Amino acid sequence: MTPQRVVVGLSGGVDSAVSAWLLKQQGHEVVGIFMKNWEDDDDSEYCSSNIDFVDAAAVADVLGIEIEHVNFAADYKDRVFAEFLREYEAGRTPNPDVLCNAEIKFKAFLDHAMRLGAEKIATGHYARVRELSAPSPAGAASFQLLKGLDPLKDQSYFLHRLNQAQLAKTWFPVGELPKTEVRRLAEEIGLPNARKKDSTGICFIGERPFREFLNRYLSHAPGPILDDRGRQLGEHVGLSFYTLGQRQGLGIGGVKDRKAPRGSGDHSPWYVARKDMARNTLYVVQGHDHPWLLYRSLRADDTSWVAGVPPAAGAMAAKARYRQADAACILAAGAGADLQLEFAQPQWAVTPGQSAVLYDGEVCLGGGVIASAQ
Repeated sequence: MTPQRVVVGLSGGVDSAVSAWLLKQQGHEVVGIFMKNWEDDDDSEYCSSNIDFVDAAAVADVLGIEIEHVNFAADYKDRVFAEFLREYEAGRTPNPDVLCNAEIKFKAFLDHAMRLGAEKIATGHYARVRELSAPSPAGAASFQLLKGLDPLKDQSYFLHRLNQAQLAKTWFPVGELPKTEVRRLAEEIGLPNARKKDSTGICFIGERPFREFLNRYLSHAPGPILDDRGRQLGEHVGLSFYTLGQRQGLGIGGVKDRKAPRGSGDHSPWYVARKDMARNTLYVVQGHDHPWLLYRSLRADDTSWVAGVPPAAGAMAAKARYRQADAACILAAGAGADLQLEFAQPQWAVTPGQSAVLYDGEVCLGGGVIASAQ
């Protein structure tokens, strides 16, 4: 492989650190960039960006590469956070990581890297890019987005909105490795963050209580919590603070029929099943497999296809949420800008605002934002 100038997004985590090391081992000219995407309450106990930059700088020092600190906070607020709040206000549950990848990491960051003279960018995502060797007809895809080889870490779901131009400039060095090997390499190299725990949650929220964070930005009006028989069980604090399938934080854990025998449905946990925005009413049901939580079909809009065009209708697989096995489904024909999926088996708590992502084996085809489900 011809050595190239590669700009690596160094997050302070072990995956991007090992990615940079692998590229340097291959003889590439590697430059690190640390992306600062959030400035509000940056000095709070929950925001770790300062610590992350120190870790990223320490990695760059060990690897002997330059690192630049770049502030994308204004872009993030305009392109990602504003949409995040709009979706929550509308009663949906957005996935900001999907939007962040499309708008910041593979747009604003990519543009900045190209201005620095980069030929490629690289990140620590667990995914792969395959360049098709056969000549492609005009308009056909030249690059495919593949799942990471570690099935427990695959992040192609979050990357499904990437297009051909972005994939042509992108490498995912650790996508070929299991996480255990990435950790082993980090220890062997002597990286200072080799044992740093993986980040969880949304980057600008950190480890803080999610409801506490949203409460600062969203309006909220309390309303009734009803069960599937119309009985009022309590009062919610605002529909924006709940998502379908949610079990914790409902405030009705003690509402059970004390006369019901142990093991009966009346002693099952409660789950959020529906949100009626017009009536400001939250509906909950008991039991993980309650019919209100199971869906056979969904419609998604705001579609984005890796190849630039939608796949042919027919049998394929899809994820309606990240932590879910691929589910067999049929993509309906003639859906236009939308996509319609019919599942072979009912899917649990299909949630408007989340992404429905389609796969053909290991190939991620793209997807859309879930608008409704039945």
